[in-house]
Amino acid sequence: MTVDIGIIGLPKSSKTTIFNGLVRGKADTGGYTKGLAPHIGIAKVPEPRLKVLADILKPKRVVPAEVRYIDIGASVKELVKDEAISGQLLNQICNADALINVVRAFADDSIAHPSGSLDVGRDIAAMGLELTFSDLTIIERRLKRIETSLKGAKPPERPGFLQEQELLMKIKAELEKDVPIRQLKLTADEAKIIANYQFLTAKPLLIVVNIGEEQLPQAASLADELNASYSQPHCRLITLCGKLEMELGQLDNSAAEEFQAEFGIQELGLERVIKLSYELLGLISFATTVSDEVRAWSIKNGTTALKAAGKIHSDMERGFIRAEVISYDDLVKCGSLTEARQKGLIRLEGKSYIVQDGDIITFLFNI
Repeated sequence: MTVDIGIIGLPKSSKTTIFNGLVRGKADTGGYTKGLAPHIGIAKVPEPRLKVLADILKPKRVVPAEVRYIDIGASVKELVKDEAISGQLLNQICNADALINVVRAFADDSIAHPSGSLDVGRDIAAMGLELTFSDLTIIERRLKRIETSLKGAKPPERPGFLQEQELLMKIKAELEKDVPIRQLKLTADEAKIIANYQFLTAKPLLIVVNIGEEQLPQAASLADELNASYSQPHCRLITLCGKLEMELGQLDNSAAEEFQAEFGIQELGLERVIKLSYELLGLISFATTVSDEVRAWSIKNGTTALKAAGKIHSDMERGFIRAEVISYDDLVKCGSLTEARQKGLIRLEGKSYIVQDGDIITFLFNI
């Protein structure tokens, strides 16, 4: 599965600079122009275990998991209000698995802040209002349709409409109190009812505070201070220097390492963003070894072997027989699959087996 993450933010926050840093891209950072398609880029998920597996298994090909970033560009509020430009862009953001909100904290006299001054808290709140506005608009439209449907509904249809109406009214009341859907304690049935709406405030949110180079020495303390106020269930905050990350993305590995050492950067922004995104989404990784290829896959924690097979191909799920599984640690200790098999460490698991982070799996199926 490819993880889709939408990048949003207020104007002049340098969203596209952050995008370029994450995907090592060269998208134009000159600002959004109405009618332009979003920038879309792919980043390989850093996974040190793949290198170890490659050394042990000697495959011809190693394929890491991927994250797809969508730099929306346009204002979320304008997308909702102006249906003429909302189609593709709004669909892109609504279909994302998680959102990154880029918030400006860097000073640059050549890029005037739309509000006239820097205020991270104000800008975080402003984007929260835009996301809330989008969800309230969807709810109001749906409530009107439900009212119309109830007038002509047959008796068996009415309970479903009334249940949905009650839930939407409850969510609407919370949104109007500035409580995003991601913070609500919904039941499994309630979450299922609203799943198709792809509400924006229901999505896991990573707030990326975009700092300047001169702020790098204070980056960690600033992140700690802001997280005390904004870190909540399914919402985290980090600081990044977008300009520096974009420059790093254009360098080869050796030059990038020198650059990191010069600025005291221990971990690339790409790695930090992906790590936190995985935590917010509750994702784990497993690997497959088929046809001389080692490939990493991302799935939700708690996924069964049957559903994990389906993430690779629907035929695997449909014709699932069993899964041959070995943990990463066991394989590393043995040094080879042959040795692991001799020691009985390769297990046969059925459909209901819960895949664990780091599992190496061969799916057996018949179609």
